[in-house]
Amino acid sequence: MDLTARHPRTGELLPTVQFMVQTLAAAGDLQRDLTYDGLRAAEAKGNKDGRRPAIAADKTDAVRTAYLEGRSIAAALARDHDVSRGAIRTAVADLLPEYTAADPGTPVPELPVTLGMPGKVADFLRAADLDDVERAALDEGVTVRRGQGYTQRVSATHTVHRQFLDHCQLLDGAQGAPGIPAQRKARREYENRVNALVAGTLR
Repeated sequence: MDLTARHPRTGELLPTVQFMVQTLAAAGDLQRDLTYDGLRAAEAKGNKDGRRPAIAADKTDAVRTAYLEGRSIAAALARDHDVSRGAIRTAVADLLPEYTAADPGTPVPELPVTLGMPGKVADFLRAADLDDVERAALDEGVTVRRGQGYTQRVSATHTVHRQFLDHCQLLDGAQGAPGIPAQRKARREYENRVNALVAGTLR
């Protein structure tokens, strides 16, 4: 299908094209959500995603001890364990001369996390009094259409996501404001996703 096909008279995308694009976008969003849920379930069971280390956990201590005793990475350890030099360097990374331990007193910088923000929450926040960082994160979000509604995929630190939640307390009917069930549900859905970051370890 030509996804750029337009009506010859109005110049707008054909309805069939719009339907296909929205369907593909919704399928992609669903796949991301299922992948995220699967990763969280695996982490809850103690499994980690990504490739397994080339050196088994029960051999790592022996490799580290041998390195400290002076055995070379390339000539001895990599050959003895039949792995690459990179695998050995990974196992002894914190023992290498170029390794610089982080100062325990230095706070670890937060990394941005992309979460799906329900459209009703995003609509409310656009009219809220946000600071520059919050406004930029919201404006740079990617809109994914889902049926008649949409999800805003927002990349921000966990702290900013928490600030977004604080801004939309009114959606729960706080401070005497009338709560609308659909908005209340949307806010709680977003809150569950933010809370899942803590339960599943920030990425």
